[in-house]
Amino acid sequence: MEGFTYVAMAARVVFGAGSVARLPAELDRLGAKHALLLSTPGRAEMVKGVAKGVPVAGVFDKVVMHTPAELAAQAIELAKKLNADCCIAIGGGSTIGFAKAIALNSGLPIVAVPTTYSGSEMTTIWGISENNSKKTGRDAKVLPKVVIYDPELTLDLPAAVSTASGMNAMAHCVEALYAHDGNPIISLMAEEGIRALASALPRIVQNGKDLEARSDALYGAWLAGTTISTTSVALHHKLCHVLGGFGLPHAETHSIVLPHAMQYNRDAARDAMQRVARAIDTVDAPRGTYELEQRLGLPLRLADIGMKEGDLERAARIAAEAPYPNPRKVEYAPVLELLRNAYEGKRP
Repeated sequence: MEGFTYVAMAARVVFGAGSVARLPAELDRLGAKHALLLSTPGRAEMVKGVAKGVPVAGVFDKVVMHTPAELAAQAIELAKKLNADCCIAIGGGSTIGFAKAIALNSGLPIVAVPTTYSGSEMTTIWGISENNSKKTGRDAKVLPKVVIYDPELTLDLPAAVSTASGMNAMAHCVEALYAHDGNPIISLMAEEGIRALASALPRIVQNGKDLEARSDALYGAWLAGTTISTTSVALHHKLCHVLGGFGLPHAETHSIVLPHAMQYNRDAARDAMQRVARAIDTVDAPRGTYELEQRLGLPLRLADIGMKEGDLERAARIAAEAPYPNPRKVEYAPVLELLRNAYEGKRP
């Protein structure tokens, strides 16, 4: 076995049905007395109900996708105005993203209660959008101090949102398997995360109230977030970050691009593809992933989620000019072909 470096991220995880009831105790454990509660506009009342008994100083309910810089600045200003000593993010990756923007600016601790499968709660990765581009980075300040995984909070998550979010999580695992700074510990987590998600998502489509399936999906999301917490991401994530700057929905973009990015790297990451194929019980990893998405009823074309054909060349150019480390060399022409295939929804 070759030498490797493994860095564990220090986060407290509380997992299980009904575990959100421990939120007040976790705040007390942190010594937080003036929490800023974050939510999307449509879920503000639900989030307030979940946070009952918590010392909430105020609520920021303007969360949207991709953390636009101007709205992030409003959230940061509100935290200062309220003299907040903690951020509570109850929701998906977008909500956690706003908490991270505040933490990046102020160092305030985050308590995350994920209600989707993005995995953002387990990473030091932050992202802020401005002028049709998305800037991302890593900083230990944005890693939540406490993560509460309560599958009961996901029972009403629509199937379409659940599956897209789950495939987003799966993408984290896939890229961790061929990350240039990966290691065998992370690879074990990544393969198990793919297996858990591939097993759970079809059951969620059949019955969204299946608590065991919801628990398995959150377990997979936890593993997925952990896999990219200490490893680099590659071409898939680069493309999705670029496409996010064009205003495309985050989870659906990840879902659509994933099998095509895998096809791009297929011959350069054979061991990773074998692991993926084993985890989803298929012969060919890129094609099997595409067919899993078909069975889940997910959109398969970038054209269907708002991408303009005229922007494909620009997106490919941005990705190729400043690529993330990737098993196969990132070049403009094949990246453009990848994007065209994803735009048209071609089967790998």
